[in-house]
Amino acid sequence: MSIPAFGLGTFRLQGQVVIDSVRTGLALGYRAIDTAQIYENEADVGEAIAASGIPREELFITSKIWVANFARDRLIDSLRESLQKLRTDYLDLTLIHWPSPDNQVPVEEFMAALLEAKRLGLTRQIGVSNFTIDLMQQAIAAVGAEHIATNQIELHPYLQNRKVVEFAQSQGIRITSYMTLAYGEVLKDPVIAQIADRLQATPAQVTLAWAMQRGHAVIPSSTQAANLASNLKACNLQLSEADMALIATLDRGHRLTSPKGIAPLWD
Repeated sequence: MSIPAFGLGTFRLQGQVVIDSVRTGLALGYRAIDTAQIYENEADVGEAIAASGIPREELFITSKIWVANFARDRLIDSLRESLQKLRTDYLDLTLIHWPSPDNQVPVEEFMAALLEAKRLGLTRQIGVSNFTIDLMQQAIAAVGAEHIATNQIELHPYLQNRKVVEFAQSQGIRITSYMTLAYGEVLKDPVIAQIADRLQATPAQVTLAWAMQRGHAVIPSSTQAANLASNLKACNLQLSEADMALIATLDRGHRLTSPKGIAPLWD
């Protein structure tokens, strides 16, 4: 089962804010929703999904296991708690959110537990997030590349993560881009603005289309209905090879997310 190219992110959104965002997104046609245990909004997301009346089989729901739940005797129980909050019997995709700090829980242990969750029917697919090449190699050694659907990483025009992308793709692992708009920084970029003007599109649409044309899935978030609707139009935007080449020149290794004590040694 493939991962949808376009979905709705819910990072930093809680309570009525995330309920409204998910409800609006679903009404506009979004069908993939991304959340995480540490976002503390799974119950809110579940409420919005339930209220939508959309059949479960039409949705693609992703959540991520937090580092405190990596131990073999904890991971599956925590996933069941997430399912309860999300009001569903299964997830379409479950990710390891970050590597285990100081390798407190070995990659082999939590990947084996995640694969067991898949075998139990608690999740259709499994994957990782914020994994370096070395960590992906360890995950592959533990469960096989065929069981790793994606590596969700920070990826935007200013941080194109080419080494990680190339390795993942060589193993058949899809990349999911988060922070694709770099917290809005790329929306002010003159190169992207120029492309947007020529295509009669927005800088956000251009950036999202760029990531999808590179083969990545994207999960932008917004609390504004107009932005949610506008972002969705990126799915119908086609950039030329020249446009893609221009955006490729913007890479400068500008990383926005690297939490102390959790982030690995980046490639």
